[in-house]
Amino acid sequence: MLYKLAEYINAKFNPPGFDVFRFLTFRSAMAAITALLFCFIIGPKIINVLKKKQIGEAKKEDGPKFHWSKAGTPTMGGFIILLSVLIPVILWGDLSNTYVLIMLFVTISLGSVGFLDDYLKVIKKYKKGLVEKYKLLFQLLVGLVVAALVYFLPEFHKINSITTIPFLKNYEFDFSYFYIPIVVFIIIATSNAVNLTDGLDGLATGTVGIVALTLGVIAYVSGNVEAAKYLNIIYLKGNGELAIYCTALAGASLGFLWYNSYPAQVFMGDTGSLALGGAIGTLCILVKKEFLLPLLGGIFFVETVSVILQRYYFKYTKRKYGEGKRIFKMAPLHHHFEMKGIPEPKIVVRFYIIAVILAIMALATFKIR
Repeated sequence: MLYKLAEYINAKFNPPGFDVFRFLTFRSAMAAITALLFCFIIGPKIINVLKKKQIGEAKKEDGPKFHWSKAGTPTMGGFIILLSVLIPVILWGDLSNTYVLIMLFVTISLGSVGFLDDYLKVIKKYKKGLVEKYKLLFQLLVGLVVAALVYFLPEFHKINSITTIPFLKNYEFDFSYFYIPIVVFIIIATSNAVNLTDGLDGLATGTVGIVALTLGVIAYVSGNVEAAKYLNIIYLKGNGELAIYCTALAGASLGFLWYNSYPAQVFMGDTGSLALGGAIGTLCILVKKEFLLPLLGGIFFVETVSVILQRYYFKYTKRKYGEGKRIFKMAPLHHHFEMKGIPEPKIVVRFYIIAVILAIMALATFKIR
């Protein structure tokens, strides 16, 4: 909105200083600052509304007992982070850009699914919230829309189903007819992975911010013809606009962390986690770095794998020995470390450190090829 207005004023009147709005770096920085400030402005207001309406986290019987004290903490705070992403993108982004429109669609759609799940759990007091199969169905539909747009739109012609292979130079992998199911799987998997990671104060929020900032760098170089040529990666015209979404997401994550860090004043709930997870997956798809996701999103990946291993190992041992056994003290993995007596803030900070290391390794794959 501001971008188009500034572009019009610059073309019509050519005032001094308005050229700065053309620069992607400037608009990305402004998106991050706007998101951060927006969090600080609307955060307390939304938290107060949630408190007054008594929209609080229910006691999780299947979680650690020492988390029961968190029952009643305002939830559905995902509204804070989502609004703080959407508003800056609308203000500073190019809304005629297909990449930006796809990201807005994913954020709003999965945010709505998460809201419905939270609403049923917290307001309507349905213990399980939105039935699992319906949640997966909605995620599937969002994934199908994204996959169809990238696969069939003319502007993605010749690059629609290909992706970069980390550590290999001059090679791209073509998913071909498997592209649509792969995209659907990635969006469902990442959406649920961030949801699983959101179990400690600030854990999912901070990790999403680190991954988003890294993807912003990747989007910027992918959309810059000279940088893409120098790094020998796929040049994606218009992809640089995603840097604005990424920096807005990083800024909003940092702002939300102000309230979500230990001890949390508010939880994002499924309203935030499903949308943010889907956004991370979609960003990897749009920058053609699908194979980089397990490395860059390593925290989310390991958390999800820990749940899968725990569940299937328990079923296997129960079937074979008559008694179920566990690999971890509790899954997801962060609860395992809690059960070992490591304080929650220490676990979160250590996961942040690992996320930063993984982000650096992901960026290093651009040169180590």
